[in-house]
Amino acid sequence: MSSSAEPFPTRLSDLEVARLRADFPVLAQRPHGRPLAYLDNANTTQKPRAVIDAESHFYATDYAGVHRAVYELAERATRAYEAGRAAVRRFLHAPDAHEVILLRGTTEAINLVASSFSRAHVGAGDEILITAMEHHSNLVPWQLACEARGARLVVAPIDDSGALLLDEFERLVTDRTRIVAVAHVSNSLGSVNPVREIVEIAHARGVPVLVDGAQSAPHMPVDVQELGCDFYAFSGHKVYGPSGIGALWGRRELLEALPPWQGGGGMIENVTFEKTTYAGIPARFEAGTPNIAGAVGLAAAIEYVEAVGVERIAAHEQQLLVHATEALREIPGLTIIGTAPEKAGLVSFVLDCAHPHDIATILDREGVAVRAGHHCTQPVMQHFGVPATVRASFGLYNTREDVDALVAGLRTVVEVFG
Repeated sequence: MSSSAEPFPTRLSDLEVARLRADFPVLAQRPHGRPLAYLDNANTTQKPRAVIDAESHFYATDYAGVHRAVYELAERATRAYEAGRAAVRRFLHAPDAHEVILLRGTTEAINLVASSFSRAHVGAGDEILITAMEHHSNLVPWQLACEARGARLVVAPIDDSGALLLDEFERLVTDRTRIVAVAHVSNSLGSVNPVREIVEIAHARGVPVLVDGAQSAPHMPVDVQELGCDFYAFSGHKVYGPSGIGALWGRRELLEALPPWQGGGGMIENVTFEKTTYAGIPARFEAGTPNIAGAVGLAAAIEYVEAVGVERIAAHEQQLLVHATEALREIPGLTIIGTAPEKAGLVSFVLDCAHPHDIATILDREGVAVRAGHHCTQPVMQHFGVPATVRASFGLYNTREDVDALVAGLRTVVEVFG
């Protein structure tokens, strides 16, 4: 997606956005007596009534343990839980629901792959390749894997716009590379990585690719078969669903070859004191009682997003990004951090006159909710020579008025500190 042109033919009308906003009870609040402009969607999204009601109804009428009992209530709960898996398969255009592992979210999914894949395929002297824009959740698990296996973490650089240097990335894929792990969209810069080209480069050397989809799944159509990747992870709470639920998709042949990550109930086939044999996928990677209601809420969230239209959401957010970028550039002393040609709907910035935390505090008094800090990307902050940024990130319910409230609040900051 480009911040300079609308990539889709249609977007949400102002009237449609107003109707959608009414689906989100939290947006009716008036913090400090001001309308709430919630611009922290890259961190987590708010929940529509459909998701809230789905979870509540499930707990009230259908809750039971899944996969183990034969009584009617448990069978209903199991069907509802598995409907969440089926919704993820459809959302990602994956070939088979058995390739979908339901987990707590992107972080747990990446930890699973980092641990299990490295145990099976990474040894001393091998390399794991990531990029310089990764969230800590797609960095620290690979550091742990390298420490455990005696491997080396290799980092593909970015330029000063926040775009991946693809030629350098290609140079760093070598005969020692065992896996590539890359963000689809940077959570702190908004940069959209060329995943299909990355996959082609890696696959040319027989290297599998994991995609951190935490910031892409909510904001653009995702087709894992078209992307060509081997693993894809995302979090429900960023897709207008519950927290504590998310998914890992992986190619069947790769998942079936991975050793279990956690042991316990649900992931076994047979247990004796001498030996345990493990269940097939997906159960092998779902030890313990899962977040059953979370899967129900995730299914409701996916259905909600699909009903609105992912392409139309993306077009709407691109319009907001263009409006915000143009307006922010008019504020004295403001520098946008992350100006890659391909960006998703977020903008990070600093002001000469005030620390990001002070900016966010003043904006809160104006009813504007933004994120300030390093956004779990400390190496990115180091690259740009800043301790932190302010990040405004957009969702389907945001409006031009939200952006205007942000800009007005920043002018107040300049008046106070300038």
